[in-house]
Amino acid sequence: MKNRGNKRIIKGVVVSSTMDKTIVVRTQRLVKHPVFHKYIRRYVKYKAHDEDNSCNIGDKVLIVESRPLSREKRWRMREILERAK
Repeated sequence: MKNRGNKRIIKGVVVSSTMDKTIVVRTQRLVKHPVFHKYIRRYVKYKAHDEDNSCNIGDKVLIVESRPLSREKRWRMREILERAK
C-alpha cells in the first residue's frame, strides 16, 4: 500500500464516549510562560472516530490524522494504549 504522506499521531485521554462511533480525546502539552518562565499545561480536545465503540472514559489512546469524517471529526482512533481502571 502506498504511503499517503506523514500523518500526525497524538496520544491522549478519552474524556467522552457518549456519541455513537465518536470519542473526545484531550491532549496535553507544556508551554513556557513568556514572562515568568514557568511551564503551563495547555489542553486541546479532538473528536476522533471509534468504529467499534470500544473506548471508555479514562482510556489512553493513540489517534491519527485522517480526512474529514464529519463537521468536527478529523481524527481516527488507532489503538488503545491503556484501559481505565
